[in-house]
Amino acid sequence: MTENVIHLHKNPDPDPPAENATEPASVTTLSVVPDPAPAPPVPRWVRSGHAIRRAVTHERTREAGRSAVRHSMYVVGGTRIVARRAWDGRTGSRYERMLRAAEVAGNYEVAQEWEERLQRFRDARHRRRMDLLHSPIDAAKGLAVGTGVGIGGLVALGVVMAINNGDVADTLTPLNATIEFIALLIRIVQIVWGPALTIGPFLALLALWSVGRKQQAAPNWALPANVRSGEGEPITPSIVVKALRDLGVPALRNAIKEMGDAGAAMLGPIRIAGCGVEVDVTLPSGVSTVEVQQRRRKLAENLSRHEYEVFITIPQAARTVRLWIADSGALDEPIGPSPLVTDETMTADYAKGKAPWGQDLRGDGAALSLYQRHLLITGLSNQGKTAALRALALWASLDRRVEFRIADLKGVGDWAMFDGLATILIQGPADEQVIETTEMVEGLVDEMNRRIEARRRDPRAVFSPLIGIVDEAQVAFMCPVKDEDGRPYGGSKATSRYFMGVRKVHNQGRAVDVILWEGTQDPTDQNLPKLVREGAHTRASLALGTESQARMALGDKAVDGGAAPHLLRQGLDKGTLVVASDGIEIPAGQASITVRTHYIDDDAAKAITQRAKALRDGVTTLHTVDRDEERDALADVATVIGDATRLRTTEVLKRLHALDPKVYGNQWTNDRLKRLLEEHGEEPKKSHGVMVVHRDHVLRALTNRDNNGSASTTG
Repeated sequence: MTENVIHLHKNPDPDPPAENATEPASVTTLSVVPDPAPAPPVPRWVRSGHAIRRAVTHERTREAGRSAVRHSMYVVGGTRIVARRAWDGRTGSRYERMLRAAEVAGNYEVAQEWEERLQRFRDARHRRRMDLLHSPIDAAKGLAVGTGVGIGGLVALGVVMAINNGDVADTLTPLNATIEFIALLIRIVQIVWGPALTIGPFLALLALWSVGRKQQAAPNWALPANVRSGEGEPITPSIVVKALRDLGVPALRNAIKEMGDAGAAMLGPIRIAGCGVEVDVTLPSGVSTVEVQQRRRKLAENLSRHEYEVFITIPQAARTVRLWIADSGALDEPIGPSPLVTDETMTADYAKGKAPWGQDLRGDGAALSLYQRHLLITGLSNQGKTAALRALALWASLDRRVEFRIADLKGVGDWAMFDGLATILIQGPADEQVIETTEMVEGLVDEMNRRIEARRRDPRAVFSPLIGIVDEAQVAFMCPVKDEDGRPYGGSKATSRYFMGVRKVHNQGRAVDVILWEGTQDPTDQNLPKLVREGAHTRASLALGTESQARMALGDKAVDGGAAPHLLRQGLDKGTLVVASDGIEIPAGQASITVRTHYIDDDAAKAITQRAKALRDGVTTLHTVDRDEERDALADVATVIGDATRLRTTEVLKRLHALDPKVYGNQWTNDRLKRLLEEHGEEPKKSHGVMVVHRDHVLRALTNRDNNGSASTTG
């Protein structure tokens, strides 16, 4: 048996077998592949070139080169700065630059003032030069007189010493001591003079280097990495002027160029303002404030800041913009807790007090007056709208006179802590909750009308504040459900019940302290009609997606004045509101203010509402119905109808209210009465175009209910 040979390496081009050579057919030959020829060596000059290239392009080499250029330019730049300062001090060039800057800015009164200063400087310089003509003679006279007086004084001192010591030689002792002291000074100067001449130039270069380093007088590419990025760079007049110059507005750039180094004449004082600085910029003639506002991002980047760290508003002064520039990263730091949480003794005064809402960008407390002001808060989803709205309600709850009627159309428990504190508390996003919310708003209208009528009878009548709150109001506006008359509950037309209820409260409610607050998200003309949003006295917005939405939320005046909720960062600026209201202190000339609101979590909110309930103990019980006293609503309807064949539904409701105002309050509406009768197989009918309740139908419903062994109660 023959052995098979394993082919370890296959030879792609085996040598042909020799003639007459025979091998067994079962034997495989072992091919040996020769090693490839070694690569030719790389020339030394190539290797040297690669090494030199790596060394030259290495980051350490580049950094060393930047360092050398940087420190050299510090000396050059320092020399230029010192020379410029010396020239400015000896000539009137500074006044001339200021004069040109004022003329370019169109401020001719300031230009005239600088011209007068220049003239006074020239007059004073002329007097100094004329005095130099007489100064050599005066100096010689002063030197002669001083020398004579000095020698005489020393001789007199020597005479006194001679008399005291009884030695005539002491007469010249003070004079000799003075001469020796002068000789000592001369010897010291002779010793120091040589080294001083050697070290002096180096000290002068060091001084110039220090001036250049302080002013960063080097090309930007040669500066350290942290300086090149500008991160954390303090705001100085030169930085602001440079940022404005590079803004891309030709007229502004040319004006600053003509001003020379005096571009800072456009700037007011740079003031510390909270976690940033604030400065007013008077723009040159021909430059509009809108041109600067529209370039907010570029201006922020020129200032080495993020867009959200620079705010541009328009003060009262003409052609002026006010820049607020945050410290880097300061707006990402949270603010402190609400005083409602930290001060358990705090109370509220709806009429005269202000709700502590948060802090403005300066870091000062921002408080909002709620007195007779309808409120609208909007923004994108999950930005803190409910928390901002609830914080105001929590403060108002500490005034025991305030009554709340609340509809939470989100229904996830954000307002659950008001159970037992609010007269009405609706929670849920379904159509049924929208119907109840609409009835609640219509109840506000009924109460408003009742108060107006009472005010007509007695002009001195005073009413307790009644605040209706609808959170997620867009659910109500978008509801497609219609009532028995075909009127939609939602929508933005005159047929919409919710829309018309809100409009009526907006029109007259504040006069009798019936107030409506609404919170809505992602505003559009469909889910937040124009007439509704314009009816709010206080309008606030969290982060929004577009400028058009910002105009819906705050109005054109606020946005044109610099309000920009659409530039807030979604998800990062939670709780940050742009507010337009006369109920909050806004800097003069501005149309809005940015507020970072305090966040009050659910546990803290529950603790505050417990304090609010304690204030009401023994004063009033704010429940929709007294649960300990249940009434038979259907039997009460039969009672108020009496012997009448039929009554209008409005008359039935009026009589029910008179029967028990606590139970049949304003929350009882036509729809509530209709649902009660429908539960027992009956419903109001129309007679001559009006809805009526028939006595026979109510009695029949009572009979059917009694036969079925059930009782309908309200509680």
